Formats: sequence, C-alpha cells, structure tokens
Amino acid sequence: MTLRAAADGSALGNPGPAGWAWYVDESRWACGGWPHGTNNMGELTAVLDLLQQTAGLEEELLVYCDSTYVINSVTRWMPGWKRRGWRKRDGSPVLNVEILRALDAAMRGRRVRFEWVKGHAGHDLNEAADRLANAAAVSYREGRPPAPGPGFAAVAAAQRPAAGSAERPAGRERGSQRQPEQPDLFSHAEHPASEEEQVVELERSLLRGEVRADRQAVERLLHPGWQEVGASGRLWSRTEMLAQLAPLPEEVQLEVQSVERVGPDAVLLVWRSLTGSGRRAAVRSSLWVRTPGGWQQRFHQGTPEG
Repeated sequence: MTLRAAADGSALGNPGPAGWAWYVDESRWACGGWPHGTNNMGELTAVLDLLQQTAGLEEELLVYCDSTYVINSVTRWMPGWKRRGWRKRDGSPVLNVEILRALDAAMRGRRVRFEWVKGHAGHDLNEAADRLANAAAVSYREGRPPAPGPGFAAVAAAQRPAAGSAERPAGRERGSQRQPEQPDLFSHAEHPASEEEQVVELERSLLRGEVRADRQAVERLLHPGWQEVGASGRLWSRTEMLAQLAPLPEEVQLEVQSVERVGPDAVLLVWRSLTGSGRRAAVRSSLWVRTPGGWQQRFHQGTPEG
C-alpha cells in the first residue's frame, strides 16, 4: 500500500512572509511558516514535516512536488553535497543546509518516492497543499500564525506545538530531541544582513540553476513591470523573459562593484558577471525595489566588456 501526499511552499516576495504545507486528505494535513523566509525553505520544510510525522509508517510514501529543486536536492544532489562537506561543486556552501541535514536523517530507512507535478494544473493534492501554504504565508504577513492542521492522526497531538509557542522551521519536536531552529536566508551568526546584502543575495540567486528551474521562484523575484535591456539593445519584458527561462549553460560568478541606496525603497546594484573558462565578463546593473511582498528586481541591463 502506498500513502500519497503533496508538499508545497510559498513566500510572498521570496524572501518574505513564508508558508509550507503538506496534504493527504481533509483529516490529515499540516502547515506552518515564518514571518521571513523563502519559497525553497517552505518546499523543503513541507517534505521534512511530512517525513517526520509519518516516520512510524511501514507503507511506501509517494510525495508529489511541483519543485524540481526539492526533488533534485533529495534524490540527486544530496550525496555529492555530503561528500564535499555540504558544499557545492564550486565550493560555495549549500543553502538551507540545516533543513537538508534533517531531511537526510528523516529519509534513512524509509521507502519514499517523489513525483513532479505541474503547479496550478488541477492536481487535487497539489492544489490543496498550495492553498494551505499560501494561506500560511498570508497569515504571517498579517502577523498571526496559521492553524497548524490535524497533522497525521496518531502523532499529531504529541508533535503539535503548544498554543502560543513559536513554530520550528525544521519541524516539530520529537520526544526529547529538538530540531534546531532554522535561520532564514539572510540570518547571520552575529548580525542580520542589511537590505543591501539581501539584494546582492537575491541577485545571486537568479543565477542558480535550482532557482531558474523553478518558474514560480523567478516570478516572485521579478517585479510585474520588469524590463531588461540586453547586450544587443533589445528591450525584454517580464513575459518574454519567463517564456525563455532556463538554467544558464555555464556557471556565472557575480562580482559586486557597488551597491547604492537610491531611494527609501530602491537599491541599485552594479556588478560584473564572469562566465566560462575564458572568464568572459560583462558589466551589469540591476534596480531592486521594495514591494509589500519583499524585494523584487525592477530593471536589469548588461554590457559586455571589451
């Protein structure tokens, strides 16, 4: 027998108020989130909480996800990350590493399959998880935690946080072992990132394959009025860009030249992109604006050097 469930995440602004949810049926579902997080954090945490809450089951678990980032992280990339000490091929640290470590532990000894489904395409379980995750994100935007849901029957009462307690991003407590609290994308050990640092990291995220493979994640990062002037002088619209969205053929390094606040809710980032073994370079500028859901790129332009 196979237990079928869907897991999904949402972030209003990405990063911004964020939610996660998993759904089996009307009597077995759960959701949660944070005042500030990312879509990928939500997607990963939804799967993690589902695994933790179904840990005692013997049957196979089939998880439907509309995020290739989550599926690839768990089924393809994680072994390599672990061998390299949770670092990518280029030596940079893996994002959301604490959630991924917990997922690695939760997968051990389990029979779990993942199946990609297209989001917003009428898949009943995925649509239910999406609604719950979005509702959780909206709740945090409005300053109130969402109802956590019934959980998975037998373990729900023991695992649900007490009323009024802060929810743990990496899942609920299990017995006397407590999962560590997960920082959001911009948490640092000693001080929170400035808004300028946030903008740099958001720009960098647009170069990553796992983000560019997730259309919804890119949509949340680009302002509805987004435009780009390409190297040829062509003016690109957001719709045109999304229609041709794909992972970059080569790794691109971002070298910051300047980050300047040009208004209360606007940051101009000037940077060099370095691509390929010959280190082909271009000078780029990106205008980021603060919206109710978080920072979004409003305009981009790139000019090849030399």
